[in-house]
Amino acid sequence: MKNTAIILLLAAAAGCTTKASTVDTKAEGEKLMQISRDWSRSVASHDVGKILSYWADDAVMISAGDPTLKGKPAIRKMVEGSLKDTSFKISWEPQSAEIASGGDMGYLLEGTKIVANDSTGKPVTHTYKGITIWKKQADGTWKNVVDILSPESSQK
Repeated sequence: MKNTAIILLLAAAAGCTTKASTVDTKAEGEKLMQISRDWSRSVASHDVGKILSYWADDAVMISAGDPTLKGKPAIRKMVEGSLKDTSFKISWEPQSAEIASGGDMGYLLEGTKIVANDSTGKPVTHTYKGITIWKKQADGTWKNVVDILSPESSQK
């Protein structure tokens, strides 16, 4: 009986160690960077629902000189307004990713370009550095929870 108890304890301990999986943070970082690239490409579709699907319901968006947007309804209004401007184009490319050791949070450093016509109708390109913070959802998908843009330079 004593041997059976020891075997059961050892089996339970082994089960605990195998359940605690190690997160491959490099692979998760690559996955998150690809999600960001897919999101950037989705903007060209002008599909507001698809674009919004990458943000969490309670996401926050911070951009220098603009009011902070909190939640999908506020972000939706901004997206819809931006897409009404036919000269507006936005794209970004993730430059690096960091994933928490637990694999449930991560952030990307990104380069962003926005092109829109100025008041004279001439296209102006604005470049930004961005930080996006992501949280893994219960279903395993990544959602953007904080989106921060800071102007880098302006070119005419």
